[in-house]
Amino acid sequence: MPRAIGINHVALEVGDIEAAVELYRAAFDFPMRGRVPGMAFLDMGDQFLALSEHAGESPPDRHRHFGIVVDDREAVRAALEGTGAELLGGRGLDFRDTWGNRVQVIEYADVQFTKAPQVLEGMGAGPLEKTAAARKQLADKGMA
Repeated sequence: MPRAIGINHVALEVGDIEAAVELYRAAFDFPMRGRVPGMAFLDMGDQFLALSEHAGESPPDRHRHFGIVVDDREAVRAALEGTGAELLGGRGLDFRDTWGNRVQVIEYADVQFTKAPQVLEGMGAGPLEKTAAARKQLADKGMA
């Protein structure tokens, strides 16, 4: 069975990116991680909050999802077959459960999210390696 290891990020729809960035940065110590058109990413150490601007006419929760970090994304993909979950297209593995909740599955090796070796061992998931890109992200922040 694939193991869920943690949460990578939370995404929220907002009506106005600038106002949302101002509010969240005023309430929390969120450094700006980056921006793309219609989105802002606020840093939480090795995790982040993604703010997505929606047009007022769109239905709610179009982009709201959570990202869950796993030790084996392909094992999750295989486990989802026949469950009624809807696999969504894209570069990784996203799916909707039978109630419509969107989940993004992220491989531990590919992201800067890190669990201490003793925690991974205690979970029966260690040791796990990181890609060079993920190690660089951690090193750039002084976390490696």
